[in-house]
Amino acid sequence: MPAAAEHVHIQIRGIVQGVGFRPFVHRKAEELGLTGRIRNTSLGVELEMEGSPAALDSFIAALRTDAPRMAVIASMQCTRGSALQGYTDFRIADSAALAGERTLISPDIGICDNCRRELFDQGDRRWRYPFVNCTDCGPRFTIIRDLPYDRKNTTMAGFAMCPDCLEEYQDIRSRRYHAQPDCCAVCGPRLLLRTAGETDTQTPQDQILERVKQDLKNGRIAAVKGLGGIHLACRADARDAVARLRRGKNRENRPFALMCRDADTAARYCEVSPEERRVLESPARPIVLLRKKEDFPFAGISDNRYAGIMLPYTPLHCLLLEDGPDTLVMTSANLPDLPILYRNEEIRKLPAGLADCALLHDRPIEAPCDDSLVWVFEGSIIPVRRSRGYVPAPVRVAHDGCEVLALGAEQKGSFCFIRDGIALMSQHIGDLKNMETMDLFTSQIRRFERLFDLHPQVLSCDLHPDYLSAAYAVERAEAEQIPLFPVQHHHAHMAACMAENAIEGDCIGIVWDGTGYGTDGSLWGGEFLTGGYTRYGRSGSLRQIPLPGGEQAIRQPWRVGAAMLLEAGLEPEEFFGQESRSVKMLLQTGLNCPLSSGAGRLFDGFSAVCGLIRGATYEGEGAVLLEAAAGESSRVYPVIFQENSGLLTFDWRDMMRMAAADLRSGVPVSEVTAGFMNTLAEMAVQMCGRIRLQSGLSRVVLSGGTFQNRYLMEHLVPALRNAGFSVFYHTQVPAVDQGLSLGQAMIAGRGGEEYVPCSAAADN
Repeated sequence: MPAAAEHVHIQIRGIVQGVGFRPFVHRKAEELGLTGRIRNTSLGVELEMEGSPAALDSFIAALRTDAPRMAVIASMQCTRGSALQGYTDFRIADSAALAGERTLISPDIGICDNCRRELFDQGDRRWRYPFVNCTDCGPRFTIIRDLPYDRKNTTMAGFAMCPDCLEEYQDIRSRRYHAQPDCCAVCGPRLLLRTAGETDTQTPQDQILERVKQDLKNGRIAAVKGLGGIHLACRADARDAVARLRRGKNRENRPFALMCRDADTAARYCEVSPEERRVLESPARPIVLLRKKEDFPFAGISDNRYAGIMLPYTPLHCLLLEDGPDTLVMTSANLPDLPILYRNEEIRKLPAGLADCALLHDRPIEAPCDDSLVWVFEGSIIPVRRSRGYVPAPVRVAHDGCEVLALGAEQKGSFCFIRDGIALMSQHIGDLKNMETMDLFTSQIRRFERLFDLHPQVLSCDLHPDYLSAAYAVERAEAEQIPLFPVQHHHAHMAACMAENAIEGDCIGIVWDGTGYGTDGSLWGGEFLTGGYTRYGRSGSLRQIPLPGGEQAIRQPWRVGAAMLLEAGLEPEEFFGQESRSVKMLLQTGLNCPLSSGAGRLFDGFSAVCGLIRGATYEGEGAVLLEAAAGESSRVYPVIFQENSGLLTFDWRDMMRMAAADLRSGVPVSEVTAGFMNTLAEMAVQMCGRIRLQSGLSRVVLSGGTFQNRYLMEHLVPALRNAGFSVFYHTQVPAVDQGLSLGQAMIAGRGGEEYVPCSAAADN
């Protein structure tokens, strides 16, 4: 060792386990002539390094600039000057479980190019092995049981490495050096075939795959177990199979996701920009919403202008798509309102005859994880569902207080922990409407607490008294004697967008969605808020819409449309026939006709008046169909504001009257629907202008499910900028209710919220 050698101790926290970080460090140390040790701990990775000061400087710089692509260094502490230990080589030491804060965990990673080449290389020993992986790809979050990230702490613990895999695992020159899920056909997981309710243990591995591929080619339906759960798959061009899938899943109109062989295949059927191609091929491998080409060949997949496309992200998917059909329907194997299936034995829960066969395997899934769903806007990823490939990567937030657990709302359930400047959000859980989904929800909370050594000191939930997530929060707060902060739904949306965009101080929040429980006990959903994390005011809203029949009106948007026509002084029979008389009678009595300011309800009613929908088969269907029907048009309807009890509201009745007149006179629905959304964009700009005059605020955040509407985003965002506003929207967490828990956690972490009536907010 050189006389001028120094010793440095380095502690790194972040996503540094399961991403090839220790092998990278080992190679870099040898390259620079350094000696020492590295080990995984439950806190991250710990290094003891010795060598020349110049080499150590180069090494520390390389840790930040050259780390593996999936590594995320959250913090790095370097302590120099300790006594030399006299290391003569560099080694990876045994991992250590330490008390205290835990390290972060890598999301699952889609198959890398090198593994894909091996998969189809007849000369490679892993040729056609469905579970090939390396330090650059494969399962992570869905197989981890505990930290540190070692094989014994994953669902690979039951698969002892064969001599060949062990040699690779110990070889610094190998791509599988210290790859914890490393395996091959000799020692790794195996495929299982189930038909007619029984598991076939006799069919050889290669024949199992060919059997399922033949079934798919012949237009049958197969259940396929992947990384985070079980899919139902069929040929995208097999109309009978697609129709049978819809009947079996009771999924009448909701779009199905497709898996294409590669990005070039996707580009044959959809418009794919360079940015969208990059997202499709990224390690996360999400479903990407792409605009369908005019000759899109797959009937029955989606009833709008977009298709959700993903690429194969496991070797098994690659093998299924290597020949024959180049595109498969890949939809999660769950029934309405129930969680995704992920255990082999759960296949029996599927309706009889829905799947003709099941392609399973014997590697357990520790954490079920749906496919993520995104779209691309202004070059940024807009998440619709944040799950496989993204969770549990942290969101950086401005928080240095106590640990907080926020429980979200009801739809698109999620939870969020915040601690020491990071937010750890769960995968998409599902709608929390039954005990099966709540059981998954609570089990994943316990899993996060165990993995990350979390001990929340504050809880937060939605204001709505009937949500199961709120009931859980109340029960736990009482049992553990810790504070609980209920947070208004739309304030949480606003705070979530502020948090991911690192906004401090006050701003304007445009928060549009279907329904959220307001502080006055009414249904909000078309809100203009002002304020920050701890104090906010309701500065603007939409004129309320009666919902004849309550929940029934949400399931039957024609009822909302009829109510809107009546509110505008029009007769609904012209649009909805004699059936609308029942709505008129209900409104006259006022029984079970709650009022809602929800933007989602405005979209529902307008979509019904335009003849696009009567009964909704999934949440937001009216808005989806309305966007799909819109053409490019400069049509704008009147923007009228009224003041009710100090609250400025958009009075949509004049818009409704003029739109109805247009429809009567034969104006194309494409122009009327475009005019509706143009009017909402113009109204929002005018409303923000009025709020700015009162408050001086010029930063605007956009949140809520309505902002999944591309047409609205493409028109509103530039219009706000042209009016001198700085505009922020979601690029890390969904604008829909899955993102709510982040906002709740931030508000509770700052000490809760204070609601300020709009008139008082304007004065401040």
